[in-house]
Amino acid sequence: MNTTTRSLDTLVDELRTEFRREARGLRIAELLRAYTRQETDWRAYALWDDAQYTRNLIAREDRFELLLLCWGPGHESPIHNHEGQDCWMGVLEGEIEEVRYCRHEEVRPGPLEPRGTETFPKGDVTYIRDEIGLHLVRPAQRDLHGASLHLYAAPYDSCNVYCPETGRVARTPLTDYSFRGRPVDGP
Repeated sequence: MNTTTRSLDTLVDELRTEFRREARGLRIAELLRAYTRQETDWRAYALWDDAQYTRNLIAREDRFELLLLCWGPGHESPIHNHEGQDCWMGVLEGEIEEVRYCRHEEVRPGPLEPRGTETFPKGDVTYIRDEIGLHLVRPAQRDLHGASLHLYAAPYDSCNVYCPETGRVARTPLTDYSFRGRPVDGP
């Protein structure tokens, strides 16, 4: 077997097993932490774009979706929700910053004020659900690259995006930049 894909494929197999064993995936953070701390084969799937961060799909099944997000200097996600799904993020490269905001049902007209910011170094894993709040994600050092592994249980194809100045909500489709290292044509 090609060693370029073995470790990431092993992680996908372990995630499959965990979600079959435990619907809430209680060992997910442990599995992601073990992978993000030592593996580098993810680089074979990392595609970057100077204009925006990229969502590089690794695996998508009924119970979960695994994405590699590649962040360039100055990139950040919009403030968004997670459609009621569990979301784990493991840092693969650089330091990733998460800025949390109120829960979506608390959004009022006017500017959205951050409720907290946390920085996660390589190997750290964090978790969020809509009940915790909205967030945006970006490289902690705005002039450097970063990479993170995102696991959503279960997959979803669109989410709410919130304007930081007005709090207005826009329904936004999610598109993948690549699938297992191969660019996806069109949205």
